[in-house]
Amino acid sequence: MSNATSSTTNPLLLTEGIPPFDKIRPEHVVSAVRESIAKLEKHFEEIEKKHEPTWKGLLELLSELERPFMHFWAPVGHLMSVRDSEALREAHRTVQPEVVAFSLRAGQSRVIYDGLVALRDGEDWEKLEEAQQRIVDDRIRSMEQAGVALEGEAKERFNEIAQELSRNSTDFSNHLLDATKSFSLTLTESSDVEGFPESLLQLTAQSHNQAVSREAVEGEETTPAEATPESGPWRITLDQPIFIPFMRHCRNRELREQVYRSFITRASQGKVDNNPILVRTLELRQEQAGLLGYDNYADLSLSRKMAPDVQAVDDMSEEVFRSARPRSEVDHQELCDFARKSGESRELVQWDLAFWSERLREDRFGYTDEQLRPYFPLPRVVNGLFGLCERLFGITISKADGEAPIWHEDVRYFRMFGEDGEPIASFFLDAYSRPQEKQGGAWMNVCLERRVRGENVQLPIAYLCCNGTPPVGDRPSLMTFSEVETLFHEFGHGLQHMLTRVNYAEAAGVAGVEWDAVEIASQFMENWCYHKPTLMGMTSHVDTEESLPEELFEKICAARTYRSATQFCRQLELGWTDLALHHKYDPGSEESPYDVHARIAEKTSVLSPLPEGRFLCGFAHIFAGGYAAGYYSYLWSLVLASDVFGAFEEAGLDDEAKIREVGKRYRETILACGGGRDPMSVFQDFRGRKPTTEAFLRQHGLTA
Repeated sequence: MSNATSSTTNPLLLTEGIPPFDKIRPEHVVSAVRESIAKLEKHFEEIEKKHEPTWKGLLELLSELERPFMHFWAPVGHLMSVRDSEALREAHRTVQPEVVAFSLRAGQSRVIYDGLVALRDGEDWEKLEEAQQRIVDDRIRSMEQAGVALEGEAKERFNEIAQELSRNSTDFSNHLLDATKSFSLTLTESSDVEGFPESLLQLTAQSHNQAVSREAVEGEETTPAEATPESGPWRITLDQPIFIPFMRHCRNRELREQVYRSFITRASQGKVDNNPILVRTLELRQEQAGLLGYDNYADLSLSRKMAPDVQAVDDMSEEVFRSARPRSEVDHQELCDFARKSGESRELVQWDLAFWSERLREDRFGYTDEQLRPYFPLPRVVNGLFGLCERLFGITISKADGEAPIWHEDVRYFRMFGEDGEPIASFFLDAYSRPQEKQGGAWMNVCLERRVRGENVQLPIAYLCCNGTPPVGDRPSLMTFSEVETLFHEFGHGLQHMLTRVNYAEAAGVAGVEWDAVEIASQFMENWCYHKPTLMGMTSHVDTEESLPEELFEKICAARTYRSATQFCRQLELGWTDLALHHKYDPGSEESPYDVHARIAEKTSVLSPLPEGRFLCGFAHIFAGGYAAGYYSYLWSLVLASDVFGAFEEAGLDDEAKIREVGKRYRETILACGGGRDPMSVFQDFRGRKPTTEAFLRQHGLTA
């Protein structure tokens, strides 16, 4: 074995501590995965032969069996999302079937399944903690849904489907990343960028220079002139920090149309065409559900969620829709009237909405995003976020750069300490967009979970990844208010992972939390962006160090519900489309998935989607993420998160002592219990009652 792949030098074969990201290379992947899988197969066979139907005699053995995955496989998936390369993709593609095959082998072990059932039905069941019982129940259900009861041709077909679905998910994500980074539009005329805010001019000029540098490295012909914000060239991409402000501020309607059409048709043609993948995925999911005895994939998905069935989701959605839809029509009419008064003679179409929405918001509330940016330098926002968590939860967070290996020079590392000063967790923060190698969106993921090993407790570690505006020159990242909210959102996920008190990895933090409850902790945190002491405390003008003027704070709060009805109708459109595709839709029918989306959009949207639009080709949440038949979870969780924040409102947001008291209760319930307790029970432990929609409707301007 060469040095590059030997067990003594391959960083993916280390089974303790933080993965050494600074040493992991694509050439390490195949040998590490194969060596690790071979060991796990032998270990699993021993468990099958020698296990006993007890927690110690079975569950602890299975947990220890799965632990190495966090060292040889999870880091590969993480690097695929933050440091993508063709070599890494090829290595992942080579061994992914072997990882899936082992997971199926373990998930379909009748011997292990019978042991779990014997434990559940045995006399010692009542002696287990609630978290332990939930873990056993979840494993039994997972094995049933992994095909443990299938035999013969049905089992063989189920496994073929699982392998193909895994490939499809990876390919869908790769295609979307490639399609996003393949588009660019270089502007050279100053008239084309008239109206661009300074930050967008800087970012698009920097994007041009980075592209030129990459071409030079790759040996391609390059444009020698270096771009400047004042004179260009300015490179427009579909990356969120550029695409969103471009659509809001570009005065050239034809350019907006060109970029918009490119965005809504991403990954829908050529080598990166996701059309066949999404159709095939729907077919396979329907077949998979049928093999498991479900009428459709939505029923299979919801069997693992907080919502009892599709009807319950529809009932909640309809309640929101009844309030939001009439207001969305008012939103649109106001936009059309304002545009007409401002000199726009043409009827508004899709690529006009962001532009005129921004103009109306500026007119109505008297501020622009660019006025806010200088007050939100990332370092100051991060400090304000940490300060809030210290007040609410009694924790402290400190910089620990250099104490852990990182995958990019911009990545930060932090440690978290409890009230007694003892370390309780740590996390990485990867804040900036890198469109050539990093997936879009924002997410929290698990690096290491909390678990007890012998006499020691392995402390949780999180990845917090955003795609915020990167620094330009020697100035720090100046965040939009939306990016501030996104950071708070992802940190909410991180808090649930890091502040868990469950000692079993399968239910610690976000693990084991029903999917439609997992957004509660994240969406709850967004509310604090509108809390005056919190917001004022995390602002500092990048040049003058002055706090945000009180007048601007009041305007931000006033604008919170601006076009919220339209935004919620969009959420409903996505959620209903997702459920429709996985519930009653027949992939073999003449109706295409785009017809389904268009039909639902007719109900939810004032403007119908363009016939040539291929939004579904970029809907990674349901075709490359975990949200299939579960996108409704954002809205479902938001109703509960609003009710949770309502407890702080009732206590008095300006009463520091009471806020700390409620914060402590929040930490000891929603954050501490993780997946170790039914989420409705956890909610009631915190709130003292079942949830209502009152706070949600009030906070988001949807009350009568």
